[in-house]
Amino acid sequence: MPLHKAKELSIKSLKSFEHLVLFIIALATLFAIGEEILHMIDIRTVELADLLLLFIYLEVLAMVVNYIESGKLPIRMPLYIAIVALARYLILDMKGMEDWRILAISLSTIVLASTVIVIRWGQIKMPYPKNQDYDS
Repeated sequence: MPLHKAKELSIKSLKSFEHLVLFIIALATLFAIGEEILHMIDIRTVELADLLLLFIYLEVLAMVVNYIESGKLPIRMPLYIAIVALARYLILDMKGMEDWRILAISLSTIVLASTVIVIRWGQIKMPYPKNQDYDS
């Protein structure tokens, strides 16, 4: 088998595996969303922590869809998920946390938000040239 055909077969195999894993991630996320909704129905109340968790799940689904559509994963999406996760953690456990931990989580959130701003600024002010492919 020529080297070119082996390379094509390898790429197709890895792409198929990639799509399988993305499908599993999407199914697992949908299952988690369903469990969370059933939990809210069961206890007959909706708390802020539940809503924030649903936002995290929604962002994971959006990230999977974006990756399938474009073949690229914007680094900002996981950063958004991390920011919401830190906010959720802070909201849920703030009463039992020591001051230094609250400060550390708050500073971490500020660092993540600043990172998103810097990345977005870089995309606007210093975009990649249209005729070059930096992903290969």
